[in-house]
Amino acid sequence: MENYFAKFSAFGSFAPAKILTNQDLEKIVDTTDEWIRTRTGMVERRMASKEEAASDLAYQAALNAIEASKVKYKEIDMIIVATISGDHAFPSTSCILQHKLGLKNVPAFDLSAGCTGFIYACDVANQYVRNGQARNILVVGVEILTKITNWTDRNTCVLFGDAAGAAVISRAEPTDISKIIDTKIDADGSMGDYLIQMAGGSRLPASAETVEANQHTLTMEGNRVFKSAIKSMYASSDELLKRNNLSSADVDWVIPHQANLRIIEALADKMKVPLSKVIINIQKYGNTSSATVPLAIDEAIRKKKIRRGDILLLTSFGAGLTWGSILARY
Repeated sequence: MENYFAKFSAFGSFAPAKILTNQDLEKIVDTTDEWIRTRTGMVERRMASKEEAASDLAYQAALNAIEASKVKYKEIDMIIVATISGDHAFPSTSCILQHKLGLKNVPAFDLSAGCTGFIYACDVANQYVRNGQARNILVVGVEILTKITNWTDRNTCVLFGDAAGAAVISRAEPTDISKIIDTKIDADGSMGDYLIQMAGGSRLPASAETVEANQHTLTMEGNRVFKSAIKSMYASSDELLKRNNLSSADVDWVIPHQANLRIIEALADKMKVPLSKVIINIQKYGNTSSATVPLAIDEAIRKKKIRRGDILLLTSFGAGLTWGSILARY
């Protein structure tokens, strides 16, 4: 088999127009703007309309990513969509996206790893490019979590927003400065109940009883997830740096999953990275799950924070429980 390097050719993102502020949430549940800001760092988040589905957001993010790259639509060899809130249980959102993009005879599949979905999908794409099976892969992380949020639970309903982020992962040429240096993904299924949507699958099929019990919305054991998130993201990031003979000082930008500002700050402290080198946009979008990392990167690129040649450390944590990191030179 051939052995190549992969690179991030470009990123793109998209968020719905509707903004849901902390003040809006004060009218829905027993909470306050100060309580939300202090505990999460969130100020507002985006909310999809009744008519918008995951593939609609994914399509716009994909267009932005492809247009930002030098890759032509007909040169896309594969589509991978990371989501836990796709249009339907089946067909896959990736196949719907493939049709929207007008691409034919291109493999397309969804990947479920919760908030770590984009990291997992990039890891898979990296393998296909490295072994020569594909030259350009479209990877999308998209979630519409507001449609599976329990709006009576003040501990979770303030956290989530809707968005999509995309990347074009391509074969790196020998003259390219850009490349994906290394990846690390992991999971521990014994903690799956910490973050779960109980009903809607084969374990608890949809019924009047499951709807009445609100089991089609997500539930989370926040304190346990909080502690595991910091420990796991640090572990995968530290392993990548060590096995590539790098330290956190060599990294230009850390782009962590935007789940909670306190988690981000604790991770940065543990890694001995100043917050000035951490990309944070949680105040604008909340937790958009698999979309947070590509959304944050795309914004930072467009603001000219992240530039070609910068060393990036992407890291995330989510349902499963899953976690992972990517080390790349953009």
